[in-house]
Amino acid sequence: MAEHTIAILHPGEMGAAIGARLRAKGLRVLWASAGRSAATRDRATQADLEDAGTLRDALAASAIVLSVCPPHGALALAREVAATRYRGLFVDANAVAPGTSREAALAIESAGGTFVDGGIIGPPPREGTSARLYLSGRDVARLAPLLSSGELVAHALDGPVGAASALKAAYAAWNKGATALAGAVRAFAAQAGVGDALVAEWQGTQPDAMKRLEQLRGAARKAWRWTGEMDELAAAFAEAGLPEGFHVAAGEVYERLASFKDARTAPPAEEVFAALRNAGH
Repeated sequence: MAEHTIAILHPGEMGAAIGARLRAKGLRVLWASAGRSAATRDRATQADLEDAGTLRDALAASAIVLSVCPPHGALALAREVAATRYRGLFVDANAVAPGTSREAALAIESAGGTFVDGGIIGPPPREGTSARLYLSGRDVARLAPLLSSGELVAHALDGPVGAASALKAAYAAWNKGATALAGAVRAFAAQAGVGDALVAEWQGTQPDAMKRLEQLRGAARKAWRWTGEMDELAAAFAEAGLPEGFHVAAGEVYERLASFKDARTAPPAEEVFAALRNAGH
């Protein structure tokens, strides 16, 4: 593909890291500062992204839009872009249900744009950590090499819009769902007075459960983002004729950790378990 200018909407921790990888490849990467926070501005500056000012100006200068935002805002952002009559390539790389991805595709393509479904698996790509960006839809075999850079590796899936979102959903359904369950089980055991005994048993027979408790501590600061993702997973399971209750409950687990948003360090385990037990009491 020819050289492209890419707009990142909006550079949170993941979006900024992806933008930095694409900048390292020599691509021009824009973002829109209008209405964004000082923290977002700092991330964009550190990633060497170019500020286009407004969303409309960023879109006008970009052949590709890469949407990386909290799941609960993904469909609204696609509709906002569609309202500008954007006619370029819109890559929705958000953790949403396949059905939500298809709704976003309808909005973008009805306005004359081209929609590509995306799903990111892994942490923000930077030195020492890598992420995979899965793509599905039209022309993704040519797009994947363009969006691959260093620790960011894009993979083209042989499937329609919704396939990349389904893969991301399946991965997160286990990964984040199991982490939420491990935290709830540990909080229950603590309430029952058998927390130490459970830990001793897990250390000998279920080492993965212990790892998930540490993951939950580390994730507490961004658990507010995962509540919407669990809603999307519940919707995906329901659409597939599977029980949605697993991830409805996981969403409540993460919602109970919302008070740790923006904490500088991971909270102590006992504070996490207390928050899980005491919400609403």
